[in-house]
Amino acid sequence: MELNLLKEKFKSLYGTEGTMYTSPGRINLIGEHTDYNGGFVLPGAIDKAMYCVIKPNGTPDRIKAYAMDLSEMDEFGLDDIPIKQWGKYIFGVCHEIMKLGKQVQGFDCVFAGDVPLGAGMSSSAALESCFGFAINDMYNLGLDRFQLAKVGQATEHNYVGVKCGIMDQFASCFGKEGSLIRLDCRSLEYKYIPFNPEGYRLVLLNTCVAHELASSAYNKRRESCENAASYIRKYHPEVELLRDATIEMLKEVANEVSAEDYMRAEFVIEEIARMGEACDALERGDYETVGKKMYETHIGLSRKYEVSCEELDFLNDVARQCGVTGSRVMGGGFGGCTINLVKNELHDDFIKRATESYEQKFRIKPKVYEVVISDGARKL
Repeated sequence: MELNLLKEKFKSLYGTEGTMYTSPGRINLIGEHTDYNGGFVLPGAIDKAMYCVIKPNGTPDRIKAYAMDLSEMDEFGLDDIPIKQWGKYIFGVCHEIMKLGKQVQGFDCVFAGDVPLGAGMSSSAALESCFGFAINDMYNLGLDRFQLAKVGQATEHNYVGVKCGIMDQFASCFGKEGSLIRLDCRSLEYKYIPFNPEGYRLVLLNTCVAHELASSAYNKRRESCENAASYIRKYHPEVELLRDATIEMLKEVANEVSAEDYMRAEFVIEEIARMGEACDALERGDYETVGKKMYETHIGLSRKYEVSCEELDFLNDVARQCGVTGSRVMGGGFGGCTINLVKNELHDDFIKRATESYEQKFRIKPKVYEVVISDGARKL
């Protein structure tokens, strides 16, 4: 990302110099579809981020924003709804901060980023966290990173219409170089888990497809999990969410729940256990076990949770054939990326074979993103 261009653009638009802030996108190594079941996730901030240059403009509420990647300007007051879709993120962050009793005044800004859009690396959470952190710091509002993550999540819920969990914003705010974050999605307690994969690389392969099913299928799976938990709760009142259930408890209600709900719940209970095993392996520096768990997650997501697709399964198969340590679909599914833990010496061969064979079969080139675990939101 050419940061000097951002500063120059700000100066040419507003005739002054501003302060620069950044906030990263994220990956999730393991722990998929566990968040809304009260389970654990293992995200990490990456070296791809959103950046903004910003400065108060002396008005009570006028915001002038320039999206450099789109070459688009929007101007709005805090009582107007922005015209541009991207303006709603900035507007929403301002309003959610104001709901916390803090005063936000007018500012000028320019922003851009190198988080790939639609690849499951949470460019929107990076944008919300970048502006949340910047406004908080610029006006000295005293909000902590927990509050800023919740501001970003509330922006998605109330202004963008996406009922997301807290993981993306949390990773963007709390990211730490050389560490993943073991986040308890129910209590929001977290712990940094070391991630120093010497001799390995993290690579995302983007299928460049997005199947239409995604949002309705996501809601259906969420319902399945809630149904299964409600049947288990009849016999085990302490089971609030699937996170509290065991496979034995699920087996007790096998004749009462639909086969589909059973299979979805089975995946989630197994995935929560896998996530714990992967964390233990990381603490020991045992990346081979981590990789094994990633493959198990992919099989579960493909066969039990049924959120994979032909393209994702194909890339996962190629990874296995190339001897890649770990590979799985990352994110909601039905397209997007596989995340791969690859030994350095196998890296070039894997990328070559995966891109060539994928293009031959699907007539489209997958995109390759190398990612490094990095720090969270900050002033530059």
